[in-house]
Amino acid sequence: MGVTGSIAAYKSILLIRLLVKEGADVKVVMTPAAKDFVTPLTLSTLSKNEVLTDIFKNDSWANHVMLGRWADIMLVAPVSCNTLAKMATGLCDSLLLSVYLSATCPVVLAPAMDEDMWTHKATRHNMEVLQSHGNILLPVENGELASGLSGEGRMAEPETIVRWLTGYFTDRSALSGRKVLVTAGPTYEQIDPVRFIGNYSSGKMGVAIANEFKDRGADVTLVLGPTQAPLPLDGLSVVRIHNAEEMLNACTAAFDTMDIAVMAAAVADYRPAAVADQKIKKNKETLTLELQKTTDILKSLGSKKRKEQVLVGFALETNNERENAMSKLKQKNADIIVLNSLRDEAAGFGKDTNRITVFNKRGGEKAFEVKPKELVAKDIVDYIIEYQNA
Repeated sequence: MGVTGSIAAYKSILLIRLLVKEGADVKVVMTPAAKDFVTPLTLSTLSKNEVLTDIFKNDSWANHVMLGRWADIMLVAPVSCNTLAKMATGLCDSLLLSVYLSATCPVVLAPAMDEDMWTHKATRHNMEVLQSHGNILLPVENGELASGLSGEGRMAEPETIVRWLTGYFTDRSALSGRKVLVTAGPTYEQIDPVRFIGNYSSGKMGVAIANEFKDRGADVTLVLGPTQAPLPLDGLSVVRIHNAEEMLNACTAAFDTMDIAVMAAAVADYRPAAVADQKIKKNKETLTLELQKTTDILKSLGSKKRKEQVLVGFALETNNERENAMSKLKQKNADIIVLNSLRDEAAGFGKDTNRITVFNKRGGEKAFEVKPKELVAKDIVDYIIEYQNA
């Protein structure tokens, strides 16, 4: 892993930690400028390997040729505008660039710079050159920049990079030809033209699962409720819905042709019995709403599930977590239930992390540690594949 002189170098700390947790053997090479942003001691402690910065040190030589041949993949994150230009022109004035020019493995670049630098014609040209040489460029993100402006140029988040790398080394044909249905996000049950009953679901967990299935070669249909945050949906067949009834109809229409269905959405349990045609005015001290049950989508699909289909449900609980999850597994005729608890600070709505325990109808139970939702999605898909193959 190469680290260059960019403010985004602070992200390399979390990135290395995540890679090591995934079982990767990480060796870090820094440019001299990178040491102004993060210390070699920090990165060596996390990577459990000596961090290299100079070709010559204490009368010894850092063998850049062997480093370039040792790795299965070389990741430069962040790669600054300056280093990007040097790579494109073949300059070799640092150990990192020497390793890059000696690398026989795939090279992945995660750029980081201000938007004006990112969109400059010289930078665009350098990226085209690097891609023509076979390098892989990870997309930058849009958001707050070090300059105080907001726009494109942010380095991809560590969780996104790790997910890409694990997907790269995963058998992408493992689920080739399989059809998968995933639900994600909340449902909004209308009260009047401007108000609704809803919940805090962001859809992040369900979308991460859908993307993970896609990366394994599956044909994925994502039924997605109303979400506020922009979500990566490339390569997915997305059905946008608003309320529980629309989600039920979309799932029912697709389910018969599916091999796997993962119901990760936070579907409303109740909806208003009547929807007002006009905005309800605040002219009374109290307002009483009569609610009626929505159709249980997981139970509905479970009642028609074929033996060869795998149906997965989610249980978000606040008390008696295990008992409630086990009860849901049986009552809904699901094969697998994924449990998380609102009492767990690392789990719940809107969080970027999750901690899950998975149960299956054969009596299996497995608890996982706290992870970013992208990596939780990998664990869930791994578990489903293992369950199918058992």
